[in-house]
Amino acid sequence: MRTTSFLLIVVVVIMYAIGVPATGCGESMGTRLWNTTGANGWEPIKNINDKHIQELGDWAVLEFSKRVNCLVKFNKVVSGRQQLMSGMNYEHIIDVTHFEGKDGKYKAELHEQELTKKRQLLSFMKVN
Repeated sequence: MRTTSFLLIVVVVIMYAIGVPATGCGESMGTRLWNTTGANGWEPIKNINDKHIQELGDWAVLEFSKRVNCLVKFNKVVSGRQQLMSGMNYEHIIDVTHFEGKDGKYKAELHEQELTKKRQLLSFMKVN
């Protein structure tokens, strides 16, 4: 009976491990949901040091760290742009420090509706 239970647990763990996608620090999370290549209403963020913009960047890094196998620490949002669309779409370039101590830059795409206090991280990918 114990052997059967143990084997069943092992099979379930293996099936779970196969089914869960492994994403590391250098890989992308999410897919781009909007076209960010053209103007399409995108404006540069005028004050990149604004407390709210920096807080959004920190939130995006925390969300990314929760979803993937990657430990990164938020340093600051270094550039970005925004688009008003039933809330606000943001594209941030964020400077982070990896757990090994190396710095890197990531592009985060997120959507926020301030009135409802809802945020959604759409993608997070390493940039050169």
